[in-house]
Amino acid sequence: MTTVKSSNLGYPRIGENREWKKALEQFWAGTLEKEVFSKRMEEIYLSHLQKQKDEGIDLIPVGDFSLYDHVLDTAVMFGLVSNRFEYSGGKVPLETYFEIARGTKGAVAAEMTKWFNTNYHYIVPELDVAVPTLVENRPLHFYKEAKRKLNIEGKPVILGPVTFVKLSKGYKKSEFRKVVEQFVPLYARILCELQTEGVEWVQVDEPILSTTLSKEEVALFTDVYQTLHEAAPDIKVILQTYFDSLEHYEDIVKLPVQGIGLDFVHDRGQNLTALKSSGFPQDKVLAAGIIDGRNIWRANLEEKSLTLTAIAEIVSKDRIIVQPSSSLLHVPVTVKNEEKLDGTLKDALSFANEKLQEVVTLTKGLQDGVKAIEEEMKSSTIAIQKLNQSPLRNNIQVQETIQNLAEYKAKRESPYEIRKGSQGKAFQLPLLPTTTIGSFPQTSEVRKTRLTWRKGELTDEQYRVYIKAEIKKWINIQEEIGLDVFVHGEFERTDMVEYFGEKLAGFQFTKFGWVQSYGSRCVKPPIIFGDVSFKKPMTIEETVYAQSLTDKPVKGMLTGPITILNWSFARDDLSRSAIVNQIALALRKEVEALEENGIHMVQVDEPALREGLPLKREQWSSYLNTAVYAFKLTTSSVQDDMQIHTHMCYSDFEDIIDAIKALDADVISIETSRSHGELIHAFEQNTYDNSIGLGVYDIHSPRVPELEEVTRNIDRALQVLDPKLFWINPDCGLKTRGIEETIASLKVMVEAAELARERLLVNKE
Repeated sequence: MTTVKSSNLGYPRIGENREWKKALEQFWAGTLEKEVFSKRMEEIYLSHLQKQKDEGIDLIPVGDFSLYDHVLDTAVMFGLVSNRFEYSGGKVPLETYFEIARGTKGAVAAEMTKWFNTNYHYIVPELDVAVPTLVENRPLHFYKEAKRKLNIEGKPVILGPVTFVKLSKGYKKSEFRKVVEQFVPLYARILCELQTEGVEWVQVDEPILSTTLSKEEVALFTDVYQTLHEAAPDIKVILQTYFDSLEHYEDIVKLPVQGIGLDFVHDRGQNLTALKSSGFPQDKVLAAGIIDGRNIWRANLEEKSLTLTAIAEIVSKDRIIVQPSSSLLHVPVTVKNEEKLDGTLKDALSFANEKLQEVVTLTKGLQDGVKAIEEEMKSSTIAIQKLNQSPLRNNIQVQETIQNLAEYKAKRESPYEIRKGSQGKAFQLPLLPTTTIGSFPQTSEVRKTRLTWRKGELTDEQYRVYIKAEIKKWINIQEEIGLDVFVHGEFERTDMVEYFGEKLAGFQFTKFGWVQSYGSRCVKPPIIFGDVSFKKPMTIEETVYAQSLTDKPVKGMLTGPITILNWSFARDDLSRSAIVNQIALALRKEVEALEENGIHMVQVDEPALREGLPLKREQWSSYLNTAVYAFKLTTSSVQDDMQIHTHMCYSDFEDIIDAIKALDADVISIETSRSHGELIHAFEQNTYDNSIGLGVYDIHSPRVPELEEVTRNIDRALQVLDPKLFWINPDCGLKTRGIEETIASLKVMVEAAELARERLLVNKE
């Protein structure tokens, strides 16, 4: 009898109630002993495996679990530890592992950047710090643990060698092949040891195959996987891709592996087209990513079943594995606890556990025929139709506005040079003005007070008085530190996207819909389920109050449209360009309201602009044009003396420099401290004529920077940037930092700025 298998690619680490996050932070705080911490993490991980087993998944991933990040796990498995951390070889100690990720008082943490086009951050491996050696066969450890404790014959998950090196730093591009070849014997040893242990299937993730690759890189894949196959010929390797269609389909499906994993959700139909036109090898299995691993909408099981049927016309059923399109790391754990959600919306949602159920259902349908899952298909169709017919998805006024966008100006009235003059007269700022990115520490007291208010245990007026007291305290602190441009601190905000989503029409929020962003940092993305529109001013009260307390300019703080879109779970029945323009028009009204209320600096943050860049280069232009238009739609209706700021997280600046120029923001700040030299080099190759602030110290690390370190970063930037255009700021918001370290760090920054001004004046004389 034909047997169709189900599989999963990865499960959320954080736990149904964020048990993982809580254990990590207790360990870091010193309130959880190492042995207790390790035991608790093991319990969490094993419970995740058991859940997948209970749902009926056949091929359960093992080794996808991490204490911080799976790319960092791969790096330390190969002993790649910088000499700025204490490490004497062998298995990397837990303390060193976390030091690499978080930094120490005397050592800067490793760089962190976005995982492809998602909002997950990975730790960038440094390949120039040591000769790679296999210090621990991590996949083998997790395989043996799952088998011994749960009797699960797991599917070890490994980040593939080509993707691992491609995502790393510390080597010349011309040496890419040579560097990859350094790792191949180590991967061969991992596979050999797994083979000896009796492992049947191994998932080797090579998502880089979904990006634009050269012929030389494709040839490298052939050589690498031929070597690995010869080293461990009896183990079954699934070469797993996700996030887009497979580049060079015909070449890759010929590789000497036993399975190919393809994304049939985010491929824009390209993988199925390639399958139909070029066929599929008879000696391989096709792991079909049919359930969306990145969004939270319930699958239309009838449509998914039709796709599987089309696949089965090319690949026999016994060679098809049904699975999500990617790891479920990117979605919350379960819908079942969302008791307060509107029933129509809740019925149309599917989180990780529900997606596993959908995978199992579709596996059954492919195995036994669609009649076996008729009820499930009917239920999903009704739930989706009911949401699509909801009035909130059919706001005629919003839809008509989007159809008439030409009526809205999306370009500033005057060029930057003229605006710069108007703003200079208005603000009278010193050379190298200092500021922060927006948020100040959200202490446990701030969070507790907000929660008390949300529970109805504080009146609106009591909460308002508390928030104003926090704003006043931090305005005074900024005066004492000596900053030039202030912020109100954002104490009323939970999350930079959630806050605005709560105040705009078309958004909904979950209670337990958390996902991992980086380390223990979890976010709860809003759900854009309807047409987005402005309801009433969102930031006026706090910003105007802050400005009333000081003669220094106070920036209004907004999250930009493309970031709100990229950091939300967006509806899938409307184009992303239409959604982002709806958001932009709503934010435009807030910018205008700030100006009307006497605020003449507004920061519209777009930290997620780069992460939304498509994996295929040929699609970059369309995406960037959409992002730039939405930003300008938000910011272009104001007068010349309104100074528009924006903030971005660092990631391959060269890829988007033309788009950044096109934004025409008066001031842009960029997160750069962990990779300052690389970004400065980008400015040596490219010009940028508006004002700019390159983050001069790292806020992701719980350490106070040394004056020498900040001074070095400033001086390096001034080698290529005009001092008249250079701002000095931290590299990101300070929400997650402690009060004492924040004040101390900002004092160092201001002192470094003052010293830099003095040097510039001396040199000028």
